[in-house]
Amino acid sequence: MTAPSITLTRLDVQRLERLIDSLDDTLPGVIALQTELDRADTVVGHDEVPADVVTMNSRVHCREEGSGKDYHLTLVYPKDANADQGKISILAPVGSALLGLKVGQHIDWPAPGGKTLKLTLLEVESQPANGGAFPE
Repeated sequence: MTAPSITLTRLDVQRLERLIDSLDDTLPGVIALQTELDRADTVVGHDEVPADVVTMNSRVHCREEGSGKDYHLTLVYPKDANADQGKISILAPVGSALLGLKVGQHIDWPAPGGKTLKLTLLEVESQPANGGAFPE
């Protein structure tokens, strides 16, 4: 499957590149995140990002197509990750895959046991980049 086109903000790219620089670049999450940053089609200012695009600290509603299960997730930096609260690290496979997606796009999500799940982005419930809040 070809990965969908993605849009990132300059602020997210700068912060995520700093994060990558501070970590061991052989970690699988770091490699996946760098791959996502490298394939961004569009990089815009934080005040120009469409409201239906996933940025850092966005809260999203997505559905796993096989089971029909809905997820409400917030994309966060590793220090803020908390699976019980639905706060998913950008270094988790689903985290880096969600970054830059637009509502209606879907991703293949590597699940435990070697299965691949198809996740469709239904809604960006909140997006700090659009609302003016830029927590790091």
